Amino acid sequence: MNFLKKTYNWTLEKARHKNAKWYLSLISFVESSFFPIPPDILLIPMALASKAKALFYAFMCTLFSVLGGILGYAIGYFFYNSLGIYIVEFYHLENSFSVFEDYYREFGILIVLGAGITPFPYKFITIASGVFGLNIFLFIIVSIIGRGLRFYLIAILVYFFGEKIKLIIDKYFNILTVVFFILLVGSIFIIRFL
Repeated sequence: MNFLKKTYNWTLEKARHKNAKWYLSLISFVESSFFPIPPDILLIPMALASKAKALFYAFMCTLFSVLGGILGYAIGYFFYNSLGIYIVEFYHLENSFSVFEDYYREFGILIVLGAGITPFPYKFITIASGVFGLNIFLFIIVSIIGRGLRFYLIAILVYFFGEKIKLIIDKYFNILTVVFFILLVGSIFIIRFL
């Protein structure tokens, strides 16, 4: 736990650095395959500091997160038994991984979308996508949609509501993203069955 706290503090400190956009890119990339701290904690203070660049920062988060997701996919596809399993074990998700396979084969695209938006560890899904052989092109498209929704929503809220929304996001982030995902999936099912 001490490691995660130190990593969190290190990541937050990079939001104030002169090369913050490169740290944002790097953290967005590595978080999608193995790093424990999400880029949101850099995106929010950076968007607050420069509202004019908020959407650009969301674009960088999305782009590099999807590229990192492709790395996670490759780890799952090519290196699961040598590298991927250590990442899954680090997050204590090894039991979930075996149970998860049946759900993944049936709802893979929705799971990737949900992980892209919600606080569920996206790296787990990128590796699982490679292990279970999800179509790479569908994986990339759905990752762009999911990660884009998450990061652009944060940037837009910060742009319009500033410090107030930062406090709300910090306090209720998990609840907000889960509610948003439920509404999104509910909408898809309603449209599908009408």
